Amino acid sequence: MAAGPTAPERFRAYGPRQLDDIAARHHLPGEIRETVRRISLVLPFRVNEYVLNELIDWDRVPDDPMFQLTFPQRGMLPLADEELLGKLSADPGDKLLLREAIADIRAGLNPHPSGQQRYNVPHLNGVEVPGLQHKYGETVLYFPAQGQTCHAYCTYCFRWAQFIGDADLRFAVPDPGGLLAYLGAHPEVSDVLVTGGDPMVMTTERLRRHLTPLLAVESVDTIRIGTKSVAYWPQRFTTDTDADDVLRLFEEVVAAGKQLAVMAHFSHPRELETPLARRALARIRATGAVVYCQAPLTAHVNDDAEVWAALWRAELAAGAVPYYLFVERDTGPHEYFKVPLARAADIFQAAYRTLPGLARTVRGPVMSATPGKVVVDGVEDTPQGSFFRLRMLQARDPALVGRPFRARFSSEAAWLDELEPDPSTPADIAAAVRGDTLAERSPA
Repeated sequence: MAAGPTAPERFRAYGPRQLDDIAARHHLPGEIRETVRRISLVLPFRVNEYVLNELIDWDRVPDDPMFQLTFPQRGMLPLADEELLGKLSADPGDKLLLREAIADIRAGLNPHPSGQQRYNVPHLNGVEVPGLQHKYGETVLYFPAQGQTCHAYCTYCFRWAQFIGDADLRFAVPDPGGLLAYLGAHPEVSDVLVTGGDPMVMTTERLRRHLTPLLAVESVDTIRIGTKSVAYWPQRFTTDTDADDVLRLFEEVVAAGKQLAVMAHFSHPRELETPLARRALARIRATGAVVYCQAPLTAHVNDDAEVWAALWRAELAAGAVPYYLFVERDTGPHEYFKVPLARAADIFQAAYRTLPGLARTVRGPVMSATPGKVVVDGVEDTPQGSFFRLRMLQARDPALVGRPFRARFSSEAAWLDELEPDPSTPADIAAAVRGDTLAERSPA
């Protein structure tokens, strides 16, 4: 492991309370500042010095993609809701009404899409196991409580409900006891995804408490860490006081015979342009970990084939693996960020055609929907009309994995439930898409 730089930079997060300071420093117009203030009453807002100083082009605000990615924007909520928030927040006497309005608006934003709470929470001996999700047979998601925040928040985040302080909406568990018990009862699970939030906000000491016990579980072959830290705070792997410690922990995981997969979230090529980000990736890879890259296709940020082609090429050049282009999930400010599936397929294919072979590991556009991961392979024209060519890339029911089907073409559809499956669709796939075969995860 190569030695890192020796000049640590202290991490400091900025939220709604520091908005006036941010506005003054970066000459943010008053109208934009007020929009951010209002919408951040509902949707989480957090940035840091690295994002502010290295990623955002303040001369292009508000159209700059990194500003769109990290600062709430007009249009993310209906105008009537934004005006109501402005009115109620201006009068201290309306605090109760404001809290009620915020709760109502959040409830209408589909805080847990794709049946996360209803279908994904596993049971052990008839009792729910908190802080876990088990959607696909071989993979369990694990949410350590100390990692349920991020160095900065993406405005499109489908896990926004983790960050608003509502315990009823939050997945979190303080220690891996329940996970270990569940893995003991389910040896078919070979892959544990440690997620959040972002596990890399934890100190190495805390992260070690969650990872080290997994090294003794023989049935676990792969440990994944879902993180945006390389993009939003690469100092975590370069100059933080325990940067070397976390890389040693990664080495220990690999030395124990486990594959360590760092699932890095990059939404725009600019996130890979800084020397710190490239250095962070090099240090991670030197531990023996493999870096896989994924992000959703989102309007106002990266809905452009040239942007994706540049991103995937930059990932490949950094030694990382382009993995997934996701369709923006139907939650939070979905109307603001959604891209119709037809356009998403065009963007993906236009970018994919320009790539060298080693970058064609990427898959997309992929909907991580209730029945599973559904990829849009393209559009076909027939004498009977136009159809989306779809495929179950992953599924709750393993018998569906890899199988193709069709749905009638729609220029406006942006999610699976807006599509009409072709009558020739196999009955089991059609039933899964309709939700007929879904049930709460049965106790084990």
